[in-house]
Amino acid sequence: MAGLRERQKADRQRRILEAAVAAFRESYRAARIEDLAAKAEVSVGTVYNYYPTKGDILMAVVTMEVEEVLAQGEALVAEPPAGAAQALGALIDGYYDHSLVYLTKEMWRHAMAISIEAAETPNGRHYAALDAKLCDQVTRLLDRLRARGEIAPALPVAELGRIVFNNLNQMFMEFARDEQMTIDTLKRKVAAQTAPLAGLMAV
Repeated sequence: MAGLRERQKADRQRRILEAAVAAFRESYRAARIEDLAAKAEVSVGTVYNYYPTKGDILMAVVTMEVEEVLAQGEALVAEPPAGAAQALGALIDGYYDHSLVYLTKEMWRHAMAISIEAAETPNGRHYAALDAKLCDQVTRLLDRLRARGEIAPALPVAELGRIVFNNLNQMFMEFARDEQMTIDTLKRKVAAQTAPLAGLMAV
């Protein structure tokens, strides 16, 4: 019975998040919990039982997006393309290409606002934890390249990983603020910024 209850719970949460993605992509600000519940075929109370606020639902969608990106990135970390510029470019492009699968720029702006305005809340801390996982993946990619002899062995990969992540994260914030900027433009800008650093890493 416990297994059945867990499957039912997972199914309800999945339906709620699918309904949320559909509604939030139209307008996060205008979306109502009552509408999500109706679309997910659950009661309003059930939605609030799992997600006390709309921000909690949004953060669950962000988590879903980041977890898929991290899983996708693991294969690249295990066998990256040759060269720091190519490897970093492939990882970063993967992050960006997936960024609008579940979320819109509006949704990202609200999620970022939560991370800044409510930094000490569970949602704020969770957003920071997701960023930390992405930063760690960038660092592990550089460590893998160093182990393959493709970047200088004395380089501090933890610090370099943080620099690369901070830049790609800051540029993504600019992308989210600018409704006219395309993913391709974002990728070109970040590639141009990453190339000199990658060149300095080379053996």
